[in-house]
Amino acid sequence: MIRFGPGNLRIPKFEKPVYVVAGGLTDYRKRYWEKNTSQLCTEALRMAVEENDLKVDPEEFRRMVNWVVYSQFADHFGDQLLAAAKIHDYLGFDPLGNIEVKTGGATGGSSVLAAAQAVASGYANCVPVVGWERMDDVSTKVGNAYIASAACKDFESELGWMYAAYYALMAQRYQHENEVPHETLAKIACKNHGYACYSPFAQNPGKYTVEDVLKNDIVSDPLTFLECCVMSVGAAVLILCDEETAHKLSDNPIQLKAICGGTHTLRTADRRNMPILLLPNETEETYKDYFGTRRREWPGFSSFLAARMAAYLAYNMAGIHDPVEDFDLLETHDAFTISDIQTYEDIGLRPYGRGREFIESGDAYFEGRLPTNLSGGLIGTMHAVGATGIFQIVELLWQLQGKYDKFHGDPKMWQRYGKTKPADWKSLQVKNARRGCAISHAGTGSHVTCAILEKP
Repeated sequence: MIRFGPGNLRIPKFEKPVYVVAGGLTDYRKRYWEKNTSQLCTEALRMAVEENDLKVDPEEFRRMVNWVVYSQFADHFGDQLLAAAKIHDYLGFDPLGNIEVKTGGATGGSSVLAAAQAVASGYANCVPVVGWERMDDVSTKVGNAYIASAACKDFESELGWMYAAYYALMAQRYQHENEVPHETLAKIACKNHGYACYSPFAQNPGKYTVEDVLKNDIVSDPLTFLECCVMSVGAAVLILCDEETAHKLSDNPIQLKAICGGTHTLRTADRRNMPILLLPNETEETYKDYFGTRRREWPGFSSFLAARMAAYLAYNMAGIHDPVEDFDLLETHDAFTISDIQTYEDIGLRPYGRGREFIESGDAYFEGRLPTNLSGGLIGTMHAVGATGIFQIVELLWQLQGKYDKFHGDPKMWQRYGKTKPADWKSLQVKNARRGCAISHAGTGSHVTCAILEKP
């Protein structure tokens, strides 16, 4: 039984406010052989510096940078150790210091956390966060085996060498405990593929019905191909600053009110029962008729302690009382439809056992109470793993700055990537958006970060 001490639940604080001023993306593809990794990272940085209405020219910006954080999931894919050193050189930041972060699928979120800590402590005041993944140098089968190495290789990887198999088991358990039909999970896939149709960056857009998802080929029962994230190539960049530097660079900086992390055991079988960690919108009464009756233990095999821990710390750090009411938009790490619905409960959008209500009520949709994954998410747009958590925050930044249309609706942006803007394109800009949240998730919940952005 895990029991927290008071030090374990200390709420973090920034010694100095942290701001996000600009973001840049590439488009995302299954294969991107015409551009190497350095070119993709340069392209994302150029967008951040040259297309986000910064008040300085690129050369002046470069001279303001004093620390850089790099994000890459696995050296295996690009077959290059110390890849960050190579990217750092190509971006023109030598001899400035840098670090490279690796925490599985949460690498992007963890990298933003590391950059925020540098700014909040006063160590640095202008920090680009650069993330990428090169997943087209190997076959899909080999790529799946590499990714499966982020589970416990002593016990779990040998059972299938495919991450969908791990989440399929979770899906079966979750559906059994909570009587959730497959149709509910399929709605998540339809939503996220659909929103990807309005993004020029998207790899896997599509307008599907629930029946389309259910009849699609199964990857690992019950999950179909349309319910699984895509393996991608691409890059993302986010620029963090202290308050003074942020206002020198931008007339519209967005504050990073909180970013916190949680972890859990790599081997899921090692996850011991413990008293539930309650979020600000929950009490012991919330679960008096759930645990011990419909479900015996928490977190068990169907909840993510790491996500609950990250949300607990971030909510208390940023003063969040009810996430559905306090957030205007949300980006979740929808690696699979089942992980999405699990996350709804872990971060308090609905109590445990009732996650299906969030999608079935309409709350998760554009113009709902809390629009979720308007970017298309990992299922519809991308999962270039080292870039993913950064991509999520870039999309939040543009929404809070009112720039969704600029980056998603300009026909020239679509043409840049060899695409034509759809005739039925529509704006997914959330009106008067003030606060957003992004969840970056790794493995079967081994690492999770929760980031909260707020318009000052």
